[in-house]
Amino acid sequence: MKFSGKNVLVTGASRGIGADIARVLAKMGLKVWINYRSKPELADALKDEIVANGGAAAVIKFDVTDEDEFIKGINLIVDSDGELSYLVNNAGITNDKLALRMKTDEFTSVIDANLTSAFIGSREALKVMSKKRFGAVVNIASIVGEMGNAGQVNYSASKGGMIAMTKSFAKEGASRNVRFNAITPGFIQTEMTEVLSDEIKQAYTKSIPLNRLGSADEVANAVAFLLSDYSSYITGDILKVNGGMYM
Repeated sequence: MKFSGKNVLVTGASRGIGADIARVLAKMGLKVWINYRSKPELADALKDEIVANGGAAAVIKFDVTDEDEFIKGINLIVDSDGELSYLVNNAGITNDKLALRMKTDEFTSVIDANLTSAFIGSREALKVMSKKRFGAVVNIASIVGEMGNAGQVNYSASKGGMIAMTKSFAKEGASRNVRFNAITPGFIQTEMTEVLSDEIKQAYTKSIPLNRLGSADEVANAVAFLLSDYSSYITGDILKVNGGMYM
């Protein structure tokens, strides 16, 4: 991949898909800022792994739901590196429950963690990137933001909102040469899916035309493409990484 910028902030990068995104982007030559909220040992271990493999990485702690912390985090990166070239809004949570039993705070907490945090990050990134008339943001949405899912009204709403928000940011950022795109992963093998029974995995696999679960690397490679110069004429797009589960 070819990149014109030099660094990237990946939120929620200490584990799961975020960690694989960090690994892939570091291998491609970007300095990766690994954001985490808790468990510094995981973030530090990832940084050490990246550095041991010849990459560049730094660890940065802040809660993406805290506006002041997020802004201070981005400012710290700019003060350190002189710029923020790329942002991946990956941090998020789930709190699954049928809508009839879901309390309002259980709905809004997921909206805040997934959607509002991505808004804060996108807004602040646009401010910084506009100064150099260059930058790219990728928001990690979800297949359920496109098709919905029972028991995930809050999560679906947050990811559907992220899709619409990405398109709106793309329109605002275009004149400043700042691109915004989103990825909607399908059923990806992660720590969360590892706890599912083989029967449940097989049931999901039957609904996937490629007849297998996706890997975090496949999501990470898609992120790299959308950040890179190879996608320089792509903005406001939603890239499905779901094996054909939803077309």
